[in-house]
Amino acid sequence: MSDPARRRRDTPPPRTGSGEAEVLRGFLDYLRASVAAKVDGAPEPQVRTAAVPSGTNLLGLLNHLTWVERAIFLGEEVTDWQATFRAAPADGVKDVVARYRETVERANDLLDRCADLGAPVPRPRQGRPAPSVRWALTHMIEETGRHAGHADILRELIDGTTGR
Repeated sequence: MSDPARRRRDTPPPRTGSGEAEVLRGFLDYLRASVAAKVDGAPEPQVRTAAVPSGTNLLGLLNHLTWVERAIFLGEEVTDWQATFRAAPADGVKDVVARYRETVERANDLLDRCADLGAPVPRPRQGRPAPSVRWALTHMIEETGRHAGHADILRELIDGTTGR
């Protein structure tokens, strides 16, 4: 059983407005905050040590989510998705968490200008059509939620910290 001092209080899902955009963005921001909190304050070098045979590590998960946000909302090209699961050796926890939060802020600034969920994400990406804002939000909820679950397990394995 984990140390009670390492247990965080669970934060309930957000109570958002009744509009579809408010619900989608509310849940996405909830998951974003949860996954960033899992990485924030995690100890080195365990934060980048693989705890499972696939090589997945806590810092790499947040680095990956940063790149997914950049690709989906900001139109940045990713040529090697596997490489996004590894943070650079020089990047510490604070660096990766700050980069993720800055990327989320940029994505939210773009989303603030999107009134029609059926319209394409207004991103500067050549050669590929942009998905609808609705699809992009739903995909990011799925992607972030999936990796938030991985982060829950990895953080507990590192130092016993649980909760959102």
